[in-house]
Amino acid sequence: MKTWKKFAHIDAKSIDEAASILRAGKAAVISGGTDLLGTMRFEILPAYPDVVVNLKTIPEMDYIREEGGVLKIGALTRLEDIAKSDLVRKKYAALAEGAHRTATPHIREMGTIAGNICQLNRCWYFRIPDNRFNCIRKGGKTCFAMAGDNRYHSIFGAVKMCLAVNPSDTAPALVALNARIKTNKRLIEAENFWDMTIPGSTVLAADEIVTEIQVPAPAANTRSAFIKFAIRKSIDFPIVNCAAMIGNGDARICLNAVYNKPYRAVKAEEVIKGKSVDESIADAAGAAAVASARALPGDRNKWKIQIAKTMVKRTILACA
Repeated sequence: MKTWKKFAHIDAKSIDEAASILRAGKAAVISGGTDLLGTMRFEILPAYPDVVVNLKTIPEMDYIREEGGVLKIGALTRLEDIAKSDLVRKKYAALAEGAHRTATPHIREMGTIAGNICQLNRCWYFRIPDNRFNCIRKGGKTCFAMAGDNRYHSIFGAVKMCLAVNPSDTAPALVALNARIKTNKRLIEAENFWDMTIPGSTVLAADEIVTEIQVPAPAANTRSAFIKFAIRKSIDFPIVNCAAMIGNGDARICLNAVYNKPYRAVKAEEVIKGKSVDESIADAAGAAAVASARALPGDRNKWKIQIAKTMVKRTILACA
């Protein structure tokens, strides 16, 4: 019979208090809990937190407002509230749609924007219960997807031997919209928020907590869009998703679920720059986005390259 591990649960009253507990070590923060609780229940990691710090008891962490030409979203704002916000839907459409396409209505009613961008990867070797595959991202020496089932893994190579992909639907929208992530310590460009080292998935320090998302108001005549490809319209994490912001002869395009971190499609942006968007330009940009993509040995994920190309093309056309 399985023996459940015990942990302390602390309702933090402030960010400073929560950060202090994290500095003491062996602690994790919880907001919606849609990722953390499953991680703990199935003991997918080699280390189990002794303390879980509840951030929901900290006041004024849940809001959507525009100040000085910047959209500000509290870290604990639920995904469903972002998806339904008239302000976000009107001016920051890619983010609204990314939030709307995340998981299921019940999960969106619990999951927060900060949790969505900080979640761990979904590689099945990483996620298997009882840490049966102590992979390189957990401190081991092997990426089991290298020689195993990697049909949904990276098409842009490994990072320090890890082939897992970032699973967030809001992340590419934040990158495309040139957002910044505010923490209790600093302000981070969204494009630089995800870590390229092992085992972390973000650049956050052990005692660092996301407090706010900041998105500059798009320029006039600029539109944004988000498109997702998944097996099912609800529940599933993306196989590939894409967000773009296009206007005034410029573009920002970001793919996700194709690499360890959201993948800025700079080559696709260069195709569009200074041009009027039509189907041929969008098709050329899609091809440029995956020009450096490579299937893994055995070609089990080769099909993802075509999906990524198509997602870029469709997202660009959705902005036109």
